[in-house]
Amino acid sequence: MSTHSADRQTPTVDVHAHILLPALQQLVAEADPDGFGAQQALEVRRNGPESMAASGRMIKERWPQLTDLDRRLADMDAQGVDVQLVSPSPSHFYYFAGEELALQVAMSANQAVREFVDRAPERLNGLGLVPLQHPALLVEALEHAVLECGLLGVEIGSFAATPEDPERSTVELSDPRLEPFWGRAEELGALVFLHPFGCSLDERLDRFYLANTVSQPAENAVALSHLIFSGVLDRHPDLKVLAAHGGGYLPTTLGRSDHAWRVRPEAHCCAQPPSSYLTKLYFDSLVHSPGELRALVAAAGPEQVLLGSDYPFDMGSDLPVDEVQAAGLAAGDEAQVLAGNARTLGITAAAALAARPNA
Repeated sequence: MSTHSADRQTPTVDVHAHILLPALQQLVAEADPDGFGAQQALEVRRNGPESMAASGRMIKERWPQLTDLDRRLADMDAQGVDVQLVSPSPSHFYYFAGEELALQVAMSANQAVREFVDRAPERLNGLGLVPLQHPALLVEALEHAVLECGLLGVEIGSFAATPEDPERSTVELSDPRLEPFWGRAEELGALVFLHPFGCSLDERLDRFYLANTVSQPAENAVALSHLIFSGVLDRHPDLKVLAAHGGGYLPTTLGRSDHAWRVRPEAHCCAQPPSSYLTKLYFDSLVHSPGELRALVAAAGPEQVLLGSDYPFDMGSDLPVDEVQAAGLAAGDEAQVLAGNARTLGITAAAALAARPNA
């Protein structure tokens, strides 16, 4: 098993790790009990009772990892992870919230992540939240996360529904109203971490845990396709988007998208074939298969893949470094995935970032 090396010149960085914020959940439940209750009911419908019960047991068992810093640091040492980039659990998106509450949620989450990071700044850095369901508020929340709280960026879902109709995916990542957000994220050099939560297929996935095993990779593929086909990456070439779960179904199945781009006029809205944009996106390594990780690295390039664990959830990896090593990548490629790409992107511990000149 890998172990933490405090003197490692290039730290191993896990870019996909979560914390739970119980106070944030309480805030939302008290401020909008109807919306919170409707969201809970939607989750039951989407996941089914068996999966909801199993997830409840899992959260209870892993509560210390989600909330206790000492346990987290001990687990990082055992995994061989020097730095974690922590983000709120996607259950905290609360995209049903109205404008005032949504902005309060984002800013409260940003501050909570900052306070958590400050307890171990030599080992942690963080990402905040923005209210994707309210495009007009995104830049304000992004600037709060990055400029006021000193976080490296923000985490977003694959789509957001409006509070008036929470079951419809009315805000896609291709939405023109998001242009100021993409532009400001590019200007700030902020990382935008794409992490799906929920799926519009609803009851079709309500058994066998398909609401996670199928919906997460499907939602990644849909959201990334919206980014690519709409030309967001053409207009913002320096935008840093990191997709969880290896980008889902998209990276290794783009032949059909390239064909559509060639033969269908409505699919010809980006400047280059869709597959060419893989080198403009970043992906975590969490694909649960050595062969699939090799395929991801081959498709996107070794410069685009970073270590990710989804700590501490059961659908994550308890040994993320070992799983990357099991893929049998070339030594240089493995080093990039574990550490080098994070360094290139400026993802490092908060203390190290603060120590930089002009930080």
